[in-house]
Amino acid sequence: MDKLLNTIIVDDSRLQRAPLVKLIKDHEDLVLKGAYKNAVEARNALKAEEIHLIFLDVEMPVINGFDFINSLENCPQIILTTVSPDYALKAFDHDVTDYLLKPVSTARFKTAVKKAVSNHLDRRLDVAEETHIFVNSNFKKIKVVVKDIKWVEGLGDYIKIDTLTDSILVLSTMKSFIEKLPEEKFLRVHKSYIINLDRVQRFNSSQVEIHGQTLPVSRHKKEALEEALTS
Repeated sequence: MDKLLNTIIVDDSRLQRAPLVKLIKDHEDLVLKGAYKNAVEARNALKAEEIHLIFLDVEMPVINGFDFINSLENCPQIILTTVSPDYALKAFDHDVTDYLLKPVSTARFKTAVKKAVSNHLDRRLDVAEETHIFVNSNFKKIKVVVKDIKWVEGLGDYIKIDTLTDSILVLSTMKSFIEKLPEEKFLRVHKSYIINLDRVQRFNSSQVEIHGQTLPVSRHKKEALEEALTS
């Protein structure tokens, strides 16, 4: 499984950064993208790459941790790290994910990361819930939530969209319809079928099972299917 959270450390002390580096590198859900000694370096890193989580020291010269948070337009999740418990109330006024006292224990670190991972997954589900398309069926525009699509079946000049709650007949080609769907989530596995990869329960080289329904897989699509589901 891919690691979930791109992570950086911001701490002016090299000695304090070192144990966090090891904890992050050893965690299955985190990938360390950098360790920085000040907020200026960290801000440049945020411009260069998508970062999901920052382990942020409170007491730093020039720009402290709270000023750094306030300066960010789109702030990633923050886990504050400090030697002092005195900042706890202020920390949660800044909506941080957690607050760790140094030296950081492995158990406490894992608890904080578990919160961050849970928050991240919840946010991804919220985004997925909001993603939708409108299709024309029976002279009406119908809203279809993308994550609710199980598969799409080609029927000559029409397609049938099978969702969790309905089947919708639409005048469209398979080729034009798949262009409306997120390519990382949907795959055309057969001339007559597009599937939602997140809905797959079982598969082999010739067929795929989605919500108890077996659908065919073309020979020239089996490698693409296996790569999409196992990478």
